[in-house]
Amino acid sequence: MDDALRAVADPTRRAILVLVRDREVSAGEIADRFPGISRPAVSQHLRTLTAARLVDVRRAGNRRFYRLRPEGLAEAVTFLETMWSTSLSRLQHEAEREEHARTGDQDAKGSL
Repeated sequence: MDDALRAVADPTRRAILVLVRDREVSAGEIADRFPGISRPAVSQHLRTLTAARLVDVRRAGNRRFYRLRPEGLAEAVTFLETMWSTSLSRLQHEAEREEHARTGDQDAKGSL
């Protein structure tokens, strides 16, 4: 999970993941989408994503094709969902507590 979270912390790598989300994309096509970044830098981003197991690589001759591995993010997603649901549960509990306090105050005023 740590490698996956570190990998997606970089905006260029997140953009690459979006590119390869729905289809297999060649390394050259990926590099073409980032004209402000050198090809070696794009290659390094792809190596990082591969090492984090977020993309699969298929070699065809001297070309490489990349595709998202959704399961590579599964552990990180589970962690984030747990954190989010815990926060939402706390928020819900606090909102309900305030609502009960408010409703209780109105009942008390109504009985005066």
